[in-house]
Amino acid sequence: MIASSALCLLGFAGAAQAAGAQEDEMQIDDQPGYEPSPEEENLSGPFERQVVFFRTTEAPGTIVVHTADRYLYLVQDNNRAIRYGIGVGRDGFQWAGMHKISRKQEWPDWRPPPEMIQRQPYLPRFMAGGPGNPMGARALYIGTTVYRIHGTNQPQTIGHAVSSGCFRLVNNDVIDLFSRVPVGTKIVVKQAADL
Repeated sequence: MIASSALCLLGFAGAAQAAGAQEDEMQIDDQPGYEPSPEEENLSGPFERQVVFFRTTEAPGTIVVHTADRYLYLVQDNNRAIRYGIGVGRDGFQWAGMHKISRKQEWPDWRPPPEMIQRQPYLPRFMAGGPGNPMGARALYIGTTVYRIHGTNQPQTIGHAVSSGCFRLVNNDVIDLFSRVPVGTKIVVKQAADL
């Protein structure tokens, strides 16, 4: 499972920016060892972490992901949620469903799977957790799937479809979410927001 878990870090993606922006192509190569500056990790605009109005029947503490909009919501009381900008699965790798957070890990290790090594032979076979690790500062494992919510050392990918099904946040945001969410938290993944 560890090797397949790195599938969400695949390197090429076409992406649609959230909030109705026109579709754009984005070449993303993994950058193991790259450490983004604090300025790069400081999101502004629609992908900045913020409390928003959010009407749902889900209980406070539930994570709701809207992949089409590139947002992850942590439901709060009184029709509010903490909204985080995310990178999502590229075309053909998006999914929907309901699970629970099964495990949490600080500074997870990275083991690129053979499929990724074949496409990008320069990648290391193992990289210990740390600031330059493509898995970022924290990981929340989704059920028994190979998917997770994790950080990234590529903040420019937030708002784009770039992974193989995982949800990536800037490190400050994934650290914040990690501190608020216990193991067992319900996660609901939707392709589009309910109208």
